[in-house]
Amino acid sequence: MGLFTRSTETVPCTVEVSHRFESLHAHVRFNNGAVVFPGDEVLVHGSPVQAAFGELVVEDRTATISRASGLERVWTRLTGDTGFMDLCEFSFSDEVLQ
Repeated sequence: MGLFTRSTETVPCTVEVSHRFESLHAHVRFNNGAVVFPGDEVLVHGSPVQAAFGELVVEDRTATISRASGLERVWTRLTGDTGFMDLCEFSFSDEVLQ
């Protein structure tokens, strides 16, 4: 990893999409144990995985991890908390707005 250069890594992965009453989720697991760090980007190859209501779909795919440069990684760590705080500016309430 260089200070200004990005690198890429192609890895096998498993995509799991659940559209069930008890669980609505989408997960990607890297089968080779790869870890994603702050600033990295992941692109899963193939067509979108669609699960009808009540289904759990699990597919083996390939993903490309674009590793952040050293400078991008530092910038992401420094500014990451600011982005998280934007998410905290709303709340859920059982009150009806009129």
